[in-house]
Amino acid sequence: MKIYSWNMLFRNRELDRAFDFIAKSDFDIFCLQEVPETFLTRLKTLPCHIASRIDVERLFVNGTIRNHVVILSRHPIETQSEIPFPEYWHLLPLRARFFVWLLRPFGFSKIRNRGGLYVDIATPAARVRVFNLHLILAQPAWRLTEFENAMLKRDPLRPTIVCGDFNILEKPHITLLNWMFGGRVSDVLLYNRERTRLTKRFVEHELVNALAGGITHPLSQSQLDHILVSHSFSLQKADILPDRIGSDHHPIRVEIE
Repeated sequence: MKIYSWNMLFRNRELDRAFDFIAKSDFDIFCLQEVPETFLTRLKTLPCHIASRIDVERLFVNGTIRNHVVILSRHPIETQSEIPFPEYWHLLPLRARFFVWLLRPFGFSKIRNRGGLYVDIATPAARVRVFNLHLILAQPAWRLTEFENAMLKRDPLRPTIVCGDFNILEKPHITLLNWMFGGRVSDVLLYNRERTRLTKRFVEHELVNALAGGITHPLSQSQLDHILVSHSFSLQKADILPDRIGSDHHPIRVEIE
């Protein structure tokens, strides 16, 4: 099976090229984050099965913009369930709210109604549970909680694939965002700590990070984007695709048996 994951950026200005890329990809499963509402309508025209949930609602002065997490599958989707994430705005310190206001020209805003998605897919070999997650860009403790809440929905006896943008910041030039969005000073200075903790949890959940050590987001110089697979799969190939197609994230792809 070939699995793709991509945060396509809700402000993507190359939507025609993005649609062409997805439509022509040789995927069995394709997980997308930050899918614009109008683009979701286009995805529904593809000859495959589709499941979606609101990724986030962005509250701007002139209205609300809804983005979606989407799972495309060449194989039948038997069940679909949502994973609501907590609301954090009321927990953010004043510095975080000011930072969001300051970065409005770059698409930052107050947000609500975030969540993830998981489905059961009937592949020729087995019934596979696939997760699509877009974890919060805020303090590391909240990201870890969201990941663990999602993993409560995992069936250890069922082959599992976990895709998404985990927003793990692991380089000293970018971890200041952890503090700006409500974290501790140690979340800035101990810039490898979050990656170490999450890697340990991946192992404990018996999941393999297929692209460990890769850089999927040029600005952060970090592996934000992940495809995790359970030990029941044999990992054949893992790629970070060079063309970002209007996004700030590279699409990623793995091939498993």
